[in-house]
Amino acid sequence: MLVLTWAIGLFMLLELMNVATLYLAPGSRKANGVGVFAAWERSRADPELHQFVRYLVYWVAGTKLIFLALLAIVLTMGSDQVKTAASAVLAVSIAVFFWRMFPLARRIDAAGQMVPAGYSRVLGIMIGVMVAVFAIGAVLTA
Repeated sequence: MLVLTWAIGLFMLLELMNVATLYLAPGSRKANGVGVFAAWERSRADPELHQFVRYLVYWVAGTKLIFLALLAIVLTMGSDQVKTAASAVLAVSIAVFFWRMFPLARRIDAAGQMVPAGYSRVLGIMIGVMVAVFAIGAVLTA
């Protein structure tokens, strides 16, 4: 169970860095900032559109923060059984990325609208590894 606790904790740290990036430097190309999308810079030309894009970025950051707070409760107060269930839920919920977001990211990338080129593949690998870690953790601790 210690390995699963560390895996969830590491995931939380990575996501916390992403939340900080989205709130404080949304145009960054690091920590999954939206600066990897060429449309981020182009949206600045239309202040109304850019306000809407910023709203959506902050909404994502806020949602991630709620999710992280709930995971903190799971880690600090949850039983081993709750941590195993949380790991399974993390695997499934993160895997949903491959249903809609990954195909869209690949199309955006293929159209040359992501910098660096090929970032959608890197993102897919990173998220695939997360899904695998949580799925394996859930199976091994069940």
